[in-house]
Amino acid sequence: MHYYSLNEYLRSRFGEPVYKLSLNGGMTCPNRDGTLGTRGCIFCSGGGSGEFAASACLDIDAQIDSAKSLVIGKTKAKRFIAYFQPFTNTYADVGYLEKIFMQAVKREDICALSIATRPDCLEAEKLKLLEQLNKIKPVFVELGLQSIHKRTAQYIRRGYELSVFDEAVSNLKSIGINVVVHLILGLPGESREEMIQSVSYVAHSGADGIKLQLLHLLKGTDLAAEYAKKPFHILTLAEYTDLICDCIELLPENMVVHRITGDGDKRLLIEPQWSGNKRLVLNTINKALRERNVIQGSKF
Repeated sequence: MHYYSLNEYLRSRFGEPVYKLSLNGGMTCPNRDGTLGTRGCIFCSGGGSGEFAASACLDIDAQIDSAKSLVIGKTKAKRFIAYFQPFTNTYADVGYLEKIFMQAVKREDICALSIATRPDCLEAEKLKLLEQLNKIKPVFVELGLQSIHKRTAQYIRRGYELSVFDEAVSNLKSIGINVVVHLILGLPGESREEMIQSVSYVAHSGADGIKLQLLHLLKGTDLAAEYAKKPFHILTLAEYTDLICDCIELLPENMVVHRITGDGDKRLLIEPQWSGNKRLVLNTINKALRERNVIQGSKF
């Protein structure tokens, strides 16, 4: 079988290599500003999963230019995706969102927008804005689901029900938005079968893409404090590799696999230490996929 890698998809859609630039819209999250809570999700770092994003002190044009300067030599890409990454990037007044998103999409070197957000922060006026933006340049909305299981959702302090995710996917698809879903593999208390169930659910959700993220235990998080008091099982490289192979085999061949691991800030990473060697991780997973006759690319 095939799996549709992000690189393959981007080349097919844009006709050339493109590269994501991580930008900071300066937003927070309802799990942090007191609306739902003040401590964030249990695994979330102080940077809101945006440690590699440009500085929010800069305007969007300056952030893009700064981010581009950092990747010169790493990529031959001439066009880029503006990736609004840290925290919840639809959690602001729609007028502010229009200002920063328009700043990005109007640039010739930006070929698309990617917006990381929560399913419960997509009110009607924000959906209307996303629809307008999508008529100018392609828009990807990345939804942080992490797990379909209610027990896990409560434990990680996600703050919304699975039905809210379902409604968000339906609403986004109805206006032509490309939907990408984040899942975390290795959350405490989840069995291998439960992780597989989450992947299978997303595979049949109507989403266009999936990000399979290894749990990173990071310094300064509530999860790290819990681990220090009572350690829980951390997936080994062998366990994670086998799990990823099983997950990919569940996906429709036209579902884009945006990620099969993840980058944790090495200055903050506690566990798993093996994840810090990204080349080793990717080589190990790709070797296992080849042995299963799972080939990167797609028939579509």
